[in-house]
Amino acid sequence: MSELIDNRRHRVDALKGIIRELHDGTSPEVLKERFRAVLDQVGAGEISVMESELMADGLPEQEIKRMCELHVAVFRDRLEQRPAADTVPGHPVDTFRREDQALLELVKAYREVAASLDSGGTAVVARWLELHARLVLVDTHYKRKEYLVFPFLEKAGITAPPKVMWSLHDDIRESVRAAGEAAAGAGSLDPADLALVRDTVVLPMLAALEGMIEKEERILWPMALEHLAETEWGSVQEQWHEFGPGLVEPVIGWHPSPRVVPENPAPVTADDAVRLPSGHLTLRQLVAMLDTLPVDLTFVDADDRVAFFSEGRDRVFERNRAIIGRRVQDCHPPSSIHIVQGVIDELRSGKREVAEFWLELGGKFVHIRYFAVRDESGTYLGCLEVTQDVTPVRALTGERRLLDEAGA
Repeated sequence: MSELIDNRRHRVDALKGIIRELHDGTSPEVLKERFRAVLDQVGAGEISVMESELMADGLPEQEIKRMCELHVAVFRDRLEQRPAADTVPGHPVDTFRREDQALLELVKAYREVAASLDSGGTAVVARWLELHARLVLVDTHYKRKEYLVFPFLEKAGITAPPKVMWSLHDDIRESVRAAGEAAAGAGSLDPADLALVRDTVVLPMLAALEGMIEKEERILWPMALEHLAETEWGSVQEQWHEFGPGLVEPVIGWHPSPRVVPENPAPVTADDAVRLPSGHLTLRQLVAMLDTLPVDLTFVDADDRVAFFSEGRDRVFERNRAIIGRRVQDCHPPSSIHIVQGVIDELRSGKREVAEFWLELGGKFVHIRYFAVRDESGTYLGCLEVTQDVTPVRALTGERRLLDEAGA
């Protein structure tokens, strides 16, 4: 048994065996007793490697997600004994943790309201709506994880935990949406219906929120602090407010070490112009021009990695620079990866040259097109996503000519 304790490779193999037995129906308590010597040495790193290898071995992501709570039950005793890694106030992990504490307080208050739901009453419903309006900010917390932290974990080779966690985020988002709809319509529900909503929607949602906080504290943040460099945390901090308000505001304190800048950087010259078959632009002109276009552009290269996106002032969908170099499949919720892959495969093969979609979003009518990009010989270079809010265009009637400006 000492070899299992001392050798990380053997520990990971033992963990894979534990999880396979768990999926076959063995009780977590039985497994904890049988493998206590191994579990006493387990850290977030081994759990990450174990999940990634199980997925590589063919265990479906959905199966890992389905059993996630039991996985945590097996590891909980040991992970709770490990002290939380220290972070300086103002560090992104410090802010994430403070948000989790605010969320726990919110969940506690929400539970108190849930206990009174079947009694009805306008005061209870008003409090429910008040708490829910704040609870929806958990979506911002999850987006920061998905778009700012997960890309750096993936670059470090940690792929399975982000995928599983993102899928769990989507489940929680759906339950939050359902609870919000129930709260909005609570005035028309009788006590029996309110009790049903509490037991089937509200309480499972609150348990899932608490479970996610535990996974962050015991697994995600120790793993992220181990693998992300200071410059990467600086990138997370720099883009923090691009996702809007959250449950708490970052405090002033931590700052990444300043990047070293050459004392005498090379001056920009005419040779730095981007020369095109139909003319040339300086880099400054090109960036400004792309950001001025009334569309959002995102280019995914032939290896399915995000290579560029425009940064116009009024983007329809959020983007942040952490996605550069990320596989486009990993930029979407797990539930839609197969759809994204299907579109890309059809563009690459030539079955389609453009895929077109449109939807109504927050009062806007959004038009989305994906174009296959090819060179003169027809070689596939990548996919260009063009997104536009066409609400004002759809509202146009009659005509307005350039000459009409003269009389304006």
